[in-house]
Amino acid sequence: MSSSSAEITRKAKSNLAFALGCLPRDRRRDLVTFYAFCRIIDDLADDLHRTPDERRGGLQQWHNALREPHRDEPLLAAEVREVCQRRAIDPQLLHDIIDGCERDLHPQRFGTWKDLQQYNYQVACAVGLACLPIFGATDEARPYAITLGHALQLTNIIRDVGEDLSNGVRIYLPLADLARFQYTERDLLGRVHDSRFLALMHFQADRAAALFQQAQDLLPSGQQRSLLAPEIMRHIYRTLLNRMRQDQFRVFDRRYKISKPLKISIMLREMICSKFSNS
Repeated sequence: MSSSSAEITRKAKSNLAFALGCLPRDRRRDLVTFYAFCRIIDDLADDLHRTPDERRGGLQQWHNALREPHRDEPLLAAEVREVCQRRAIDPQLLHDIIDGCERDLHPQRFGTWKDLQQYNYQVACAVGLACLPIFGATDEARPYAITLGHALQLTNIIRDVGEDLSNGVRIYLPLADLARFQYTERDLLGRVHDSRFLALMHFQADRAAALFQQAQDLLPSGQQRSLLAPEIMRHIYRTLLNRMRQDQFRVFDRRYKISKPLKISIMLREMICSKFSNS
């Protein structure tokens, strides 16, 4: 793990970065490198100081660097390749992540939940699948990782509705769901917070909650310890989802987050549960 990847992870202050603290040192080192890769790709796609063509070119450089070394390859490319080789991570998953972020270079819309799931797979589920060998989990955990990825990403989408509108007028809520509650794209752009919006958001939250429950049900027996970090993530995000619901989804004027003391409490509780489940 280089100082660059460690610094990127430290500055991010994300829920995933927080959950890394429960991992053994060697696995934490490799996951920090992988997280730094994900952060670099996401930031590159969102860099409004570059033109879409410049950002696309930067993402293509990463595609090339993952396939083979290059003299002018991006920072950390060699380190990421080493982690993929050491942990036997399928490189296609990293290409999927890049492709998913590239889709954000231009405003996009999703007609249905099925359409959104295809995007979620690239930017969230593929991340979880790539993490499995770093965690030390087996392929039996793949359905768990995919389902949890959809749940986490949908929770992010709910939380970031207002922020995404300000960042390139991005709308990730399925348009079919807007129509279901007679809430229009124009209403969303106008940040109309009424009974239709609340019904729409409760619908999304119910979907996310069902996915969190499904992920819990798919947790492979005997792998609770290796999947401790994503289980911490699941509980943090489920808590975040409940908080937004209780506050009537005021996502246009605030950004919801979980305090560090509460995160620590969740981590300790999960560590204790994991210890007893594997004893």
